[in-house]
Amino acid sequence: MSEPIIEEHVPMVEYRHVHKHYGSLHVLNDINLTVEPGEVIVVIGPSGSGKSTLIRTANRLETIDAGEILIEGLPLPEEGKQLARVRAEVGMVFQSFNLFAHKTVLDNVIMGPVSVLGVNKKEAEEEAAALLRRVGVEEQAHKVPAQLSGGQQQRVAIARSLAMHPKVMLFDEPTSALDPEMINEVLDVMVELARGGMTMVVVTHEMNFAKRVSNRVLFMADGQIIEEGTPEQFFDNPQTDRARDFLESIKTH
Repeated sequence: MSEPIIEEHVPMVEYRHVHKHYGSLHVLNDINLTVEPGEVIVVIGPSGSGKSTLIRTANRLETIDAGEILIEGLPLPEEGKQLARVRAEVGMVFQSFNLFAHKTVLDNVIMGPVSVLGVNKKEAEEEAAALLRRVGVEEQAHKVPAQLSGGQQQRVAIARSLAMHPKVMLFDEPTSALDPEMINEVLDVMVELARGGMTMVVVTHEMNFAKRVSNRVLFMADGQIIEEGTPEQFFDNPQTDRARDFLESIKTH
C-alpha cells in the first residue's frame, strides 16, 4: 500500500528575518512573523514603530532590504505579472480610502476584477452589487466617492478589495481618518469579515476591536515586535515595560 499523502502545513504569510531602512532609520529590525490561514492579527504600538511599513511590505508597496516574505509558502515576487497576481490575493485597505474620484462606486469595485482577473463586466457588476449590499452601501452604487461620507468610502474600499477574492486582507489604520461616529460602521464590517474566516492583519488604534476580534496582538516599538500574545494575555498581563507604558498612555487619553 502506498503511504498516505500528508499535506504540509503552509502559513498564509511568513516574514523571515526581515529588515527595512529609511536612510539611517531601521524601521523593520529582524521581523519574524507567521500568519496562519483564518487568523486575525492586530498590530499596535506607538507612532513610528514600523506598523504600517510591516504590512505594506506584505504586497511590496514597500520593498525590504534583507530577509524574506512568503505568501502561502512562495517568496513574494519582485515585479511583473507574478507580483500583480499576488497583489490580487493580498487585499489592502488604506487609511485614506484611495478610491478613484472620477469613477462611480460601482466602477471602483469592478475595475480590478475586469482588468486584472478578466471577469466579464456583467458578472463583475452583479458581484459588486452583492458586495456593496454586504458592506451596507448598495444605495450609493452610482454616486462618486465625494458624495459619500468617510465611513461609506471606507466600506466601498473594503468591498473593492473583496471583489478580488483575496486570501488575506491587510488594513492600515482603516478608521484613523474617520469621524468618531463613522468608526463603528467600518469596524462592524471588519468584525463580520473576521467571523467569516478571513485572514486579516490590522494596524489600528482601536483597542476594543483588538480585544474583541483578534486571535493575536502584536506590540511593536522601534521597528521590532516587542511582545505578542492573545488579547487576554497582552491587555491583562503585558510582559514588557514598553507594552505596560503604552497601555497606560492610551488609558489616560
